[in-house]
Amino acid sequence: MNESHQAYAELAAASRHETGVGGALISMVEPHQGTEYVYNRWYEDDHFYAGALYMPWMFAGRRFVATRELQLLRYPDPSPIAEPLTAGCYLHLYWITPGHVDDHIRWSVATNQVLRAADRIHLERRHVFTAFQDFGGSWRRDVRGPRDFHALDHPYAGVVMEVLDAPEGGTRADLDAYLREEYLPWVHRTPENPIGQSVWFAPRPLPADKQPDVADIPGLERRLTLLHFLDVAPQTCWGRRFAGNGERAEAGGRAHVRFAAPFIPVVPGTDRYTDELR
Repeated sequence: MNESHQAYAELAAASRHETGVGGALISMVEPHQGTEYVYNRWYEDDHFYAGALYMPWMFAGRRFVATRELQLLRYPDPSPIAEPLTAGCYLHLYWITPGHVDDHIRWSVATNQVLRAADRIHLERRHVFTAFQDFGGSWRRDVRGPRDFHALDHPYAGVVMEVLDAPEGGTRADLDAYLREEYLPWVHRTPENPIGQSVWFAPRPLPADKQPDVADIPGLERRLTLLHFLDVAPQTCWGRRFAGNGERAEAGGRAHVRFAAPFIPVVPGTDRYTDELR
């Protein structure tokens, strides 16, 4: 066995092989106006695979999109997450294996350096909200329904991303307790709950050798990112299920909703929705 093959055998032997979600890469990106088609083809035909799923310890991925109709449902305005509020029409979600988030980040940094040197990074785009994030928890509607590690493979019809901050002086632990004790029971209230599951994460600071066009958004030490996976198109339940959640959280004094936005899945292998972004 040559050294390369031996290294892979050792890597497998040292891996934990756990089932679950250890972390995520969450990336909301805005292609420059006029490059939507080129960006979509680059990301879907090259980067989704060669720049993400090609790498070890990233076991699932899915792309979502916000048409102009969906962008106009977002709140609050202004938002510290997206400026303008409509920025970030593509959302890319990837699950990372438990016990290997750090390993994956190191591999990811090296991979993107290789791809950038090979002129395989589409630079006509802006990272609006991109971060590696540690798994926080999940809340399922159905005991026998899909679990968090199934979420990116299950054919959900949409996802709503909410970015919440603890109030000044509060902590992520306080915010996590609020989600479990008050916020998620409210969001998942019956009857007619369209949310199959909610999964939340704690964003990490970006590594020092990150890509030069990605930056941390201040305040992340008090921040959690919450993803609600829906059985229905988000616009059909936005008003009754999500539109008032920011005001409710503010009134309770335990959280600020800094960004709330609905998305629908892209249709892989097509350019559907690229003409509905502006």
